[in-house]
Amino acid sequence: MTFARKIVVSGAAFAMCGLPAVATAAADTVTIPFQIDAAPFGNPNGSFDAFPARCAAVLGGTPGTVVITGAKPGGWGCTISTPVRWINLSTGATGVVVLSDGLNGIPSAATINSGPGRVAVMLAPGGTYTPGFATFDVQ
Repeated sequence: MTFARKIVVSGAAFAMCGLPAVATAAADTVTIPFQIDAAPFGNPNGSFDAFPARCAAVLGGTPGTVVITGAKPGGWGCTISTPVRWINLSTGATGVVVLSDGLNGIPSAATINSGPGRVAVMLAPGGTYTPGFATFDVQ
């Protein structure tokens, strides 16, 4: 990871510390949608051939874990084989997981074992896509 990228990720994570919680995990499953926008060739308006990726963080399945998957029905809509960088802002734990490839009719997904606390995730598919961010509280 380049020095500039480390600075941007660290700054974004610390900036998100002051954001209100988007959702709190409870006994029931909570789905928090977020979007990754395409910006082909520097065009901020997107393109007809580069649609936004609609991802979601699913909380409440297992304590201390988050599943990143698609926000569309059936778990579809998120990018495939994408690194998901995460940081638990409460404990300082960090890590990287990779979304699955979405083959054989199984939507892409990745499980983050973050432990309880405020968690920030960043998906950066690369290419013509801008990174997607989300924060949430994990029980």
